[in-house]
Amino acid sequence: MEQLKQKIRSEGVVLSDRVLKVDAFLNHQIDPLLMKQIGEEFACRFRDEGITKIVTIEASGIAPAIMAGLELGVPVIFARKHQSLTMTDHLLTASVYSFTKQVESTIAISTNHLSADDRVLIIDDFLANGKAAKGLIAIIQQAGASIAGLGIVIEKSFQVGRQELEEAGFRVESLARVQSLRDGQVQFID
Repeated sequence: MEQLKQKIRSEGVVLSDRVLKVDAFLNHQIDPLLMKQIGEEFACRFRDEGITKIVTIEASGIAPAIMAGLELGVPVIFARKHQSLTMTDHLLTASVYSFTKQVESTIAISTNHLSADDRVLIIDDFLANGKAAKGLIAIIQQAGASIAGLGIVIEKSFQVGRQELEEAGFRVESLARVQSLRDGQVQFID
């Protein structure tokens, strides 16, 4: 997706050979037009998969997931990282480690919103080591739902996430595949 790659080149900041900061348009400040284009692209790639729900993780996956949900006409569920007073019973949970935040979190989705009848598309902002994706997969599997695939906004292809997910049999569609962040430069695959 060329618009996304241009945005990464112009507004992304390479903090190290492993960290790309995109808070100017994706995970702090959000570019609504770009999110609309991202949602349209995910919908185009997964339109024939019988999606009934989209699942993401709070907070950075919410904007692209909502736009894909709007395009596909399906609800969006986000796994919460923080316990809520209103969300205490009947939870599907998994533990997820965040490399960026250096913290382990328990993520949760209410059983009221996800069932064995659902066909789920997972959407997330980044794929690196695949920890968030695997946590969401575990929750969806607990519900007995099927997984159509994973839509990733930015993939760090130099890390193991994609390989491990594909080896486990999951379809991964990434809109921007970063090959390298060496020397402060973003190099893309494709």
